[in-house]
Amino acid sequence: MAAKPTGGSGRAPEKIPTYRRIGHKGADAIVTGNTADSFDAAAEHGIDMIELDVLRVKEGKLVVAHDHHDAMRRKPMDLTEALDLFLAAPLDEVEIDCDLKLAGREAELAGALSGRGLLDRAMVSTMEIESIIKLRKLEPELRLGWTYPKTRRDWTRYGWAGPALKAALSAMRRRFPATLRKRAPKLGINAVWVYHPIITPRLLEAAREVGVEVMAWTVDDAERIRDLAAMGVDGICSNDPRLFELAERQLEPAAK
Repeated sequence: MAAKPTGGSGRAPEKIPTYRRIGHKGADAIVTGNTADSFDAAAEHGIDMIELDVLRVKEGKLVVAHDHHDAMRRKPMDLTEALDLFLAAPLDEVEIDCDLKLAGREAELAGALSGRGLLDRAMVSTMEIESIIKLRKLEPELRLGWTYPKTRRDWTRYGWAGPALKAALSAMRRRFPATLRKRAPKLGINAVWVYHPIITPRLLEAAREVGVEVMAWTVDDAERIRDLAAMGVDGICSNDPRLFELAERQLEPAAK
């Protein structure tokens, strides 16, 4: 869990915000993500939850890979193989978020989690509304997260997209709080996974009103982690779990 509050002498301790430290694909900045070694590296650096990608490949089976290009350039683990890792140390107390990349095989995913007794430690997040609806019916006890916005490309990698991206993000910051208030109760979600530039205090207020957690993705800057933690998000997903300790040192009140 996040660092515990510490205090200066002679006054009540300043409370350091707590949040889930989430390892994106494990610890993708340290070891290639969506692998057993990356999951272990994340655990070594004190994460609370590991986000892993669940992809349905052409043969129909579920594997742990971000996209088809990722699945083709290496031999990805089967979903069942990956989930078995969470039954033993060092992952036996770590939470899991299965990021479902494509709609389909929802019953297989829910069954794989339930059959291993992992429902109390698991969440499934996805951009696919169809999958959220199916999973809620299939497994009422499974925590579900809506990933927003729906995109298949990291537009921040393309300099030419900068002006349009800035305008789009500004519009989403304005509109998404109302959208969340309207859609979250109907979807029955427990959390919303939000691209971190969209997160604002207004969004957090809306999330509290409808009783859902806010998870920020994907944050690879200690200063931004610090700002989001201070804002009050419930979880922060990063490729580099070492950044959490750095950000939390900055949050600690100075000793007097």
